[in-house]
Amino acid sequence: MDFVLPLVFVPGLAIGSFLGVVAARVPLRRSIVRPGSACMSCETEISWYDNVPVLSYALLRGRCRHCGVRIPPRDLAIELTTALLLVCCVLEFGLTARAASAAIGCAALVVATATDLERRIVPNWVVLPAAAAVLVIQTVFYPSPQWALGAVGAAGFLFVAALAYPGGMGMGDVKLALLIGALLGKTTPVGIMLGLLLALVPSVVLIARHGSRARRIAIPFAPFLAAGAVIALFAGESILHAYLNLT
Repeated sequence: MDFVLPLVFVPGLAIGSFLGVVAARVPLRRSIVRPGSACMSCETEISWYDNVPVLSYALLRGRCRHCGVRIPPRDLAIELTTALLLVCCVLEFGLTARAASAAIGCAALVVATATDLERRIVPNWVVLPAAAAVLVIQTVFYPSPQWALGAVGAAGFLFVAALAYPGGMGMGDVKLALLIGALLGKTTPVGIMLGLLLALVPSVVLIARHGSRARRIAIPFAPFLAAGAVIALFAGESILHAYLNLT
């Protein structure tokens, strides 16, 4: 398996580079295919030697070769995060269909995190196809109602929360929960609860600093849901067993 990991990490960087394009263009309703890679500021096409993941960013010192505008560090973060998550998928599940569905889910979570942090958007064109693909792969290769139940249960739970508190949660988060449930199955509650607990941290900080005014300050929720889902994906079974042993 050790020799496989470099073969996963390097393509993972390339996939991450593409996901950076998706995260930048989809919220703007721009094609992710045409034009090719280009500077978002001067729109100059990026040459292949300036488009090598991580390496080109370092050599260019994070700036466009033509106009000198700073390349968002987000792009570098997406590349590295994607590559590391894909390696984790292979380490955890091997070269299996489960690893493929996990990789698809993780890729969509990376994009949703980036777009929600930057634009407060969870893109339907990324999340819903990923949710469908993950659900189909899981159900076909690992037949069980847990995948569909996880998807419906997670989305339904957040849908009720969105109705009860529309200012604190959007429908994009509900659709993201659909993906998370399809990805996690029986460990879906672990992922959702971890996401909620992680979201409490900035909420408490805001309340401590701003008091009652903190209720009017919106924070992106998708990154916390995504973080909880990733933790549950790789450690959900252990967390669930530990919790059940305590009760």
